[in-house]
Amino acid sequence: MTYSELAAAVEALAVAFQTIDPVPGSRVGICARNTREHLIALLATYAAGKVWVPLNPRNGRVELDAMIAVTRPTLIVADESCVDRFSPTNAPLVLGKVTRAGESLDAPAVGALIERWRGHRPVFIARDDEDTQIIKFSGGSTGAPKPVVQSIRCINAQAYGLLDFFKFDSHDINVIAAPLTHGTSCFVLPILAVGGRHVLVEDPKPAAVLDALELFAATTLYAPPTMIYALLADQTIAARDLTYLEHLIYSAAPMSPARIREAQAVFGMAVETAYGQVEAPQIVTAMGGGELTVEKNLASVGRPSSVARVGIMNTDGALVPAGQVGEIVVWGPLLMSGYLDQPELTSRTIVDGWLHTGDLGLIDERGYVYIRGRLREVINTGGFKVFPGDVEAVLARHPAVAECCVFGVEDAKWGEAVSAAVRPATGVRVDADDLIAFVKAELDSVKAPKRIYFVDELPRNAAGKVSRSAVRALVTGATTSE
Repeated sequence: MTYSELAAAVEALAVAFQTIDPVPGSRVGICARNTREHLIALLATYAAGKVWVPLNPRNGRVELDAMIAVTRPTLIVADESCVDRFSPTNAPLVLGKVTRAGESLDAPAVGALIERWRGHRPVFIARDDEDTQIIKFSGGSTGAPKPVVQSIRCINAQAYGLLDFFKFDSHDINVIAAPLTHGTSCFVLPILAVGGRHVLVEDPKPAAVLDALELFAATTLYAPPTMIYALLADQTIAARDLTYLEHLIYSAAPMSPARIREAQAVFGMAVETAYGQVEAPQIVTAMGGGELTVEKNLASVGRPSSVARVGIMNTDGALVPAGQVGEIVVWGPLLMSGYLDQPELTSRTIVDGWLHTGDLGLIDERGYVYIRGRLREVINTGGFKVFPGDVEAVLARHPAVAECCVFGVEDAKWGEAVSAAVRPATGVRVDADDLIAFVKAELDSVKAPKRIYFVDELPRNAAGKVSRSAVRALVTGATTSE
C-alpha cells in the first residue's frame, strides 16, 4: 500500500469505529496475526481517539478471556482464524482477515467497513499527553500478567527514543515477523514517521522471514532470541543475500555471548540490542552493532537511551555507585502511567518518580547496564544470595549447553538449592558433574548448581520468554542428575 492508500483506509476504518462506538477513549481489543488488517485496525484505533488493547492469539483461551475481562474493550477486532481463541463477549465484533471460503460470521469485516466509509474522515478527538493510548500486559518470566497503562506521552517518548538511537529514515524497510501485539509494534510509528516501509509476515516460519528479508532488501528486523535461533538453524540461510540488513534488534530475553557471536557470523554488525519492559517500553537502554562486537559488551544491554535515566538502587532506596549490584530503576517520559485499576501495585512500582523494574543489575564505569536476574528470583542458599543471571552466563559459555535456566528449589540443607535446567546442544553429550565443575571453576562453589536437569525444551510464555516458574514446575517432577 502507498501512504495515501494507507491513510484513506485508516481514516475510513476510524470512522467505522467511531460509528460503532462513539465514546471517545473507549478500548479496542485486537486479536490478530501479522495481517494488513491488523495494522490498519491498530492505526485506526489511534485515529479514532481510542485505546488499543493487544490480544496475542498465541495466548490460551483462559488467558485471553482474563485479559478481556480486565480491560473491558467495547469493540473487538479479530482475524477470522482467531475468533475461537477467546469466548464470545457483549462487545461488537469486527472481523480482520477473512480466510474461510464460503463461510462468514455475523460480523462486519475490516475490508467492508473501509469500503463503506471510504472518503470520510473521523471526528478529531482532542487528547492529552497523559491520556491512555495502549493497555498491554506485563508478565515476564514469573507471576500473573498485569495490565499496564501506556499514555500518549509514553508512546511518543518511545518513538522518539527509537528514532534517536537507531537513526531510521525513509530508506528503511522493516520486516514485522514477531507478533504485532508485542515488542515489534514499537517500531510501527517511528518508521512510518520518517517515510519507511513495513513488510508483514503473517506466518513467521524461518523460511518466510528470510524470504521477506531477501525479497524486499529489508534493512530492519526486530526479533526475540528464539526467532534469531530459528533463522540461524534454517538450512538455506548461507545462500541468502542479507547484505541490506542494518538492524537486527533483539530484546525480550538475553542471548548468551556464544549465540551473539553465532548471529554476528551470519548477520555481521547488524546485530543490535535494546532493553525495556512493558512498564518502560523497548528503549530504556540500547546498543548498536559496533559496540556489540566488543567482548565485554556481550553480556550488557547497552547504555541508557535519550528518553530514560537509569540507576541502580539498594534496598534502602538509595542510588549506588558504578559496579554495585542492586535493582535497576528508570525515570523519564518513557514510564507507564500505572497498572489498570491497581493503585497499590502502581504506588509500589513507581516510587518518587522512579520505576522499580524488579530486575537486578549493575552499571559499569562506562555507563553500560548489565542485568543479573529478577529481584524475586534471587536464590538464598545457605545464607548466600545467588543471582540466576550470573550462573546462567557461565553455563551458557559451555559448548555443550544450547540453553539454560537457573532457579532455586526448596532444600532441607541449603534452604534453597541452586538448580539448572539445561537443553544440551544438538549431538553433544555432557555429564552433569562436568557442568557443575565448569561453573565452580569460574564462580564460588556456593553459586554452582547442586542439581542439573536435562530437558528437550525450556517452556516459554506467549511472548517467547523462558518462563522460570514453568521450568521449575516442569523439572521438579523430572529425572535429575546431581
